[in-house]
Amino acid sequence: MADVAERAGVSTSTVSRTLRGMSTVSPEVRARVEQAARELNFAVSRQAASLVTGRTGNVAVLVPTLQSWFMGAALSSLAPMLRAAGMELNVYVVPDLAARTSFFEHLPARRNADALLVFCFDLTDEETASLDNLGMPVIYVSQHVEGRPSVYVDDVTAAVHGTRHLLNLGHRRIAFAQTIGASGFSFSSNERLLGYQRALTEAGLPLDDDLVVATDVGDKRAAAEAVGKLLSLREPPTAVFAEQDEVAVSFVWTLRQARIPVPERVSVLGFDDQPIADWFDLSTVAQSPSDMGREAGELALRLIDDSDADHVRHVVLPTHLIPRQTTAPPLPAGDEGRDV
Repeated sequence: MADVAERAGVSTSTVSRTLRGMSTVSPEVRARVEQAARELNFAVSRQAASLVTGRTGNVAVLVPTLQSWFMGAALSSLAPMLRAAGMELNVYVVPDLAARTSFFEHLPARRNADALLVFCFDLTDEETASLDNLGMPVIYVSQHVEGRPSVYVDDVTAAVHGTRHLLNLGHRRIAFAQTIGASGFSFSSNERLLGYQRALTEAGLPLDDDLVVATDVGDKRAAAEAVGKLLSLREPPTAVFAEQDEVAVSFVWTLRQARIPVPERVSVLGFDDQPIADWFDLSTVAQSPSDMGREAGELALRLIDDSDADHVRHVVLPTHLIPRQTTAPPLPAGDEGRDV
């Protein structure tokens, strides 16, 4: 640092303020210091800097998996925006109960990060309290946690709008397909189911438990069984609202394999707007995990930089309906058996 100060013609304290990104350094001085640092191949020691600032320069992320479109898209936007702010990203993957127990026993983020982003977890009260005691901002992503900063979409309202789309097309027997996930991990299924039920109730339609089915993502047999259950009802549905696009696509594939035309006989609506939705011309309720990742990162940086900021802040991102080729009005009564 002394070498950089000598070459730039400033004090070592000015070099320190410049390389820490402090706004008290003029643009002209900042340019000289940064140029001198580049010429000398100078790199800040994060360990040494943390002794002075009390910060690690890291943001930690807690995720249940890296093998999902949502996580990939969110982290792909989060990482570069943190890097541009001079921060690095630590990712903790907790895919099962054993890894989850270990994480909360040791809380490695306590020593290695300035903020923690928690993606898609149904935490117990004890786990939430443990994170509250980390002594750093904890931001919940793709979920709304009361009294804590959160970045999410309003899944209830989004599901209401999706169900209304099917109702407005004329459907009255609408099924809902839930995703069976790992215990303790949240993908907003309860909220989306609630929105579906609310829209039906507002339309004056009774709730029928037989129209709610569950299936595993990517399991062809489970999808076939769920579709079979719906088609064996005395009054089969004319539309299905699936809480994730992968589930919706599996239903479309299964129905067409059974020679049941989509959307002529059964409309199918998804949720997410993943790339696969465009390939299948799937109607869906779209959200943007890329925007969610960026918003979560920006909120984390604000809370790190301003200890007096309002730590209970919620960022609600929009959703919108994208009608494609898998939703249409139901066939008129008496036309169900006609070839289409």
